[in-house]
Amino acid sequence: MGAGQIDLRAGWCSETGRRSRNEDYVGVCLGTATQRARHGAVAAIADGVSGAPGGRVAAELAVRAFIDFYLGERQTLGVRRAAAHAAEAINRWIHAQGRTDPERTGMATTLTAVILRDRRAHILHVGDTRLYRLRDGRFSLLTEDHVHSGPDQRHILRRAIGLEDALRADYTAEPLREGDRLVLLTDGVHGVLSSRDLARLAAAEPTPEAASQQMVAAALSAGSHDNATALVIDVVALPPADRDELADLTAELPILPLPKPGDVVDGYRVGRLLSDGRYSALFLTEPAGKEAPLVLKFPKPTVADDAVYRLAFVREGWVAARVRSPWLGEVVEVPPGRQTRLYTVMPYYPGQTLAQRLLAPPRVGVAEGVPLAVKLAKAVAALHRAGIIHRDIKPDNVIIDGAGGLRLIDLGVVRLPGMEDFPAEQIPGTPSYMAPELLAGEPGDERTDLYALGVTVYHLFTGAYPYGEIEPFQRPRFGAPVPLQQRRPDLPTWLDLSVMKAVAANPADRHGDVLEFALELEAGAAHPAPRPTRRRSLYDRDPVRFWKLTALALLVLLILSLVRD
Repeated sequence: MGAGQIDLRAGWCSETGRRSRNEDYVGVCLGTATQRARHGAVAAIADGVSGAPGGRVAAELAVRAFIDFYLGERQTLGVRRAAAHAAEAINRWIHAQGRTDPERTGMATTLTAVILRDRRAHILHVGDTRLYRLRDGRFSLLTEDHVHSGPDQRHILRRAIGLEDALRADYTAEPLREGDRLVLLTDGVHGVLSSRDLARLAAAEPTPEAASQQMVAAALSAGSHDNATALVIDVVALPPADRDELADLTAELPILPLPKPGDVVDGYRVGRLLSDGRYSALFLTEPAGKEAPLVLKFPKPTVADDAVYRLAFVREGWVAARVRSPWLGEVVEVPPGRQTRLYTVMPYYPGQTLAQRLLAPPRVGVAEGVPLAVKLAKAVAALHRAGIIHRDIKPDNVIIDGAGGLRLIDLGVVRLPGMEDFPAEQIPGTPSYMAPELLAGEPGDERTDLYALGVTVYHLFTGAYPYGEIEPFQRPRFGAPVPLQQRRPDLPTWLDLSVMKAVAANPADRHGDVLEFALELEAGAAHPAPRPTRRRSLYDRDPVRFWKLTALALLVLLILSLVRD
């Protein structure tokens, strides 16, 4: 087990008991260290409804499919949404089978699943299977039974997978501690043993497997008439505080007045001011010894009461930790407990912004501009593969160096699933680079990033904008854009056509995605169409002959006019 990884032990036991068949099912996927870091470990227990055909099928399908579907979801969805997507898909299928297949009429199952990721247990639950936690000698029930309340109806489910077309599942997230023992049980166990007995049995055995066996054996000995299944998971070790916990901490960190050069903030000596924006300021650190300089990004006190803009700092670190690309900026994680105010730390990338490059001669040509555009497109594509929308692509947010390197920075206003977004009237971005649909109030998607990328490439070659510069207070009308070649006649036609497609006002007229745009640029640069050569005029080739023929033509016209008279 590598340092900083969650370490778990699991054991289970399932017995048919007095029933003719076992309709319980249990599944665990602890995964590799990499899988646990990305998605977490997943465990689930299900009890098929025995009064209907297909109970065992429903239980097994629910557990196996939930684990597979969850692990197949994009990590950037977040645990809650990924788990919900998986459970809802399973519910739709089982419910449809129960309505259309006579042999499986009314098939349904309970499901209690737990996802152990970083330092939290994420619980998705529906039905009357249960999840308990044993911590420091205290045995606590973490789920609620979804059964009818009448004395003689406690065995009748009011919620289950497949019972209704729309799933109503509970979701909770509980903090984990090293030494926790999680116990998942079907009603064949918890229905006949008291909480005191369960607590005693859970604590009595040193290993999860032995504990699960003892609880099942005790339930059968106590006269259980149902299948009996127990799953026990021990939390052996946990990683350092994760970004969810850091997000909670960050919400409490104060936004203080900007530091001054020479100040020391949490051990970082503040150097010169690099950038002073509307919402934040960037300072270069003065490292001690041979340490590499870093960049400190501080929010301005004007956003101290704005929870959404505070989240931008968490969002930037969250994205940088999960999306790796040589073309994206990174964030340096501050050790837990060190940070006393809100800021982020980033590597210092020597070079200049693309905006600064455009102010210096010579003008950007195809040989320089196309490789930069392709690298920028690949940076955006890396975000899109993770379901993340940048929303503020522009030359000011692109750093280039003399060796051909490029970094897309400023990930604080990205849109990503599962995290609070900006209000509709405050959708971030720079108006001249914002697609028409973004200016109309839509939150942004891959096509709006493609548009901003296209405008950035257009600006790279021309220093202008395809629809003119747009101010924040304007409500622009998007007519016909000014063609690239109209501003730069020296640029090839293939480049003009590709860029103008990317900046089309109608999203449907743009490329399919940013990689298609990048491939089009690469193909055009690798195999440029020969520039059509204009045939030289007769005057250029033989001026004497030109004037002789001209004189002859004039003489003919003169004779014709005299004849008519």
